[in-house]
Amino acid sequence: MEASGVKLIAFDVDGTLFSSETIILEVYEKAIREFTQETNHKIETPSRERILLEVGKPVKVIFQNLLPELQDEERETVSQRVLQLLCDEVRVGGGNYYAGVGSTINYLRDQGYTLVCASNGRRPYVETVLETAGVLDHFEPILVVGKGDIQNKSQLVSEYLRKYQISGRSLAMIGDRRSDWEAARENGCLFGYCLYGHCVIGEVPDTDWSLNSLEDLKSIF
Repeated sequence: MEASGVKLIAFDVDGTLFSSETIILEVYEKAIREFTQETNHKIETPSRERILLEVGKPVKVIFQNLLPELQDEERETVSQRVLQLLCDEVRVGGGNYYAGVGSTINYLRDQGYTLVCASNGRRPYVETVLETAGVLDHFEPILVVGKGDIQNKSQLVSEYLRKYQISGRSLAMIGDRRSDWEAARENGCLFGYCLYGHCVIGEVPDTDWSLNSLEDLKSIF
């Protein structure tokens, strides 16, 4: 599939540009431990595998699935602490950027593409990941799920199409989970599937490009 006609490239973050796999369990353990100490709730920390299966979903859904025994307000308390701890870890070098993040983002920007983020992550986390990688200024202002009328990633991509007044075929969505595929297909967009991320085999029915590394985008665009 040729990329002719594409003007805007939308990136997922976790599993596409960055992996929190090496820090995620520690962050959850600390946030839940602090919460149990303060409230006397008895909660078991989910396993790393269970947490990673939730990556890519809207934040509220993640915490509903991982901590079903808590009330909404209690889950929000844990969620906010997880966010804070994740950002702190990223700033001090925690987690891993996939190979070629800096060079690929710089290349695409130099080629004249408009770059945006289409992540289910919250703004502080997305901006921290991009800023720490040194590429935040290459991206247009970030829109996030859960703000205004944007309640899922498909609506997020739709808002980018509206904002930049482009057709679906002018946007390429790059991601590693079904929510990324759905966001692309429901808006008539092209989709690049990151096989190196947190992908689940068989989760995505079809793709326009299969990416073995982020740097594959250089040969596509």
